[in-house]
Amino acid sequence: MEIKLFNSNNKNINNDLELVVLQNLKNIDKKISKKLKKIGFEGKESQECFFENKLYIGATSLKKEDLKIAFANAIRSIQKTKFKNILINLVGEKELNIKDLTEGLILGAYSFQDYKSEKKESKINIFIDVKGSKKTLEELKKDFEETKKICDSVNMVRTIVNTTPEDFYPKSFSQKAKEIALKNNLECKIYGEEYLLDNGMNAMLAVGRASRHESQLVHLTYKPKKAKAKVVIVGKGLTYDAGGLSLKQDMVSMKCDKSGGSAVLGILEAVSKLKLDVEVHGIIGAVENMIGGDAYKPDDILKAKNGVTIEVTNTDAEGRLVLADCLCYAQDEIEDIDSIFDVATLTGACIVALGEYTTGVMGHSEKMKKQIQKASNKSGELVGFLPYNRYLPEMLKSSIADVVNSPGSRAGSSITASLFLDKFIKKENKNKWLHLDIAGAAYREKVWGYNNFGGTGASVRLLVEYIKKIG
Repeated sequence: MEIKLFNSNNKNINNDLELVVLQNLKNIDKKISKKLKKIGFEGKESQECFFENKLYIGATSLKKEDLKIAFANAIRSIQKTKFKNILINLVGEKELNIKDLTEGLILGAYSFQDYKSEKKESKINIFIDVKGSKKTLEELKKDFEETKKICDSVNMVRTIVNTTPEDFYPKSFSQKAKEIALKNNLECKIYGEEYLLDNGMNAMLAVGRASRHESQLVHLTYKPKKAKAKVVIVGKGLTYDAGGLSLKQDMVSMKCDKSGGSAVLGILEAVSKLKLDVEVHGIIGAVENMIGGDAYKPDDILKAKNGVTIEVTNTDAEGRLVLADCLCYAQDEIEDIDSIFDVATLTGACIVALGEYTTGVMGHSEKMKKQIQKASNKSGELVGFLPYNRYLPEMLKSSIADVVNSPGSRAGSSITASLFLDKFIKKENKNKWLHLDIAGAAYREKVWGYNNFGGTGASVRLLVEYIKKIG
C-alpha cells in the first residue's frame, strides 16, 4: 500500500473508489442518505456500504481512536476487493486528523503472510486530497511521515512477534539488532553466555541453560548530539517459553513471549528515525526457556547480578529472572538515568485484572504514572494501574534465600511479579522506574480495533510518545 498526499486545486487523480467515513447521515445529500438507510447503513461503527463508487464506513466519532478504527475497517474491506486507486478527502464534514487517519490505514492494512503458500497481494494506492485544510501541504506531509515511521516500526515488531521460534531465536535478536543499528547509526553491543557467567548474571543464564540456542544480551543505544534526557528500556525477549520443568499445559502462542524485547527494537528504530533529542538505551534479554537434563529446576538457588539470592519455586516464572539481571546490567552500565522501564509479557494475571487489551503499569513514581497516562491518551495504547501495598512484599520471602521467584499464590500475582523486579532496582532509581506488563495487549488471536490476528507491537507507540514529550 502506498499513500500520497495531494491538493486537487493543483492536481487531479483518477480514482476507482472514494472512501467516506461518516459519524451519521445528517450531513450528506438527503437522497443518498435515504438510499443508504434502505440498504441498512446508518453510519454506526463497523458498518460499511459500497454504493455508487464510494465506500461508506461508519464511525462513533471522527477523531482519535474512533477515526483510526474506522480507517482500519475501511482498508480491510478494500483489501478484499480489486479496487486499486482510492481517494480520501481530508476535509469534508470536518477536517480529519492526518496522523490518526494514517495510523488507522497503515496499522489496519498489516497482514502477516510469511508462512502462507499463496500470498494475497493488494497493491493499493491511497490518495489523500488535502484541499481546504488549515495546514499547508508541507505541514501535513511532515505529520504523515512522522506517523508512518512509527507505524512501520510497530509493524516490524508485529512481524518479529509472529515469527515462529524455529525461525526467530536468541541469536536472531542479535542479528536483527545489528541490522537496525547499521541502518540507523545506533551503537550495538552483543554478549553471549560467557559474558553472563563472568558478570554474575546467573538468573538469566539459568533460564536458557536447556536450550540449544545460546542466550544473548543485547544493548542498543541511540545518542543524539544534545540529549535532553536519558531513557532506558529493558525488554523480555523469551523467543519461546515452554515453562521449563514447570511445564506449561498449553504453550500454543508462546512465541509471543518475545514481545517486550521486540518492542525495544521497534522503539529504538523509531526514535532514531524521528531524530528525537533524548538518549535511549534498549536492553534485551534474549533467551529460550526449554526442558532437558540440564534445565534449571524448582528448588535451585540462583544469585543475580546484584547479589540477591533467588529460590526457584516455578521455572515458568522465568521472565522476571531474565529481567532481574538485565535491570541490574542497565543500572551498572548506564549512568545518570532519568527514566527506566521494563516491558514484558510477564503475567496472565494482568489479563485477568485489566482485560485483554490493556497494559498493566506498576511502580513507585506517581509523576511517571501521570506521564505514561498522558502518553497513553495521546498514542491510543490503553494502560491501567495496579497498586502496591505494605502486605504483598511479604509473599516474596524465602526461608532459605533472599526471595522466591514466585509466591505460589495467584492473589495479586501481577503485582508480586513487579515487586520481585523492584528487588533489582537501586534505591536511587526507585522513583525513575516503571514496570509495563503487556501480557494482554501484545498478542491476541483475533482482530480488534486496528490490530489484526497476532502481535500488536504493544508499547512502541506508548513509549515513543513518552520519549517525545520528555525531550
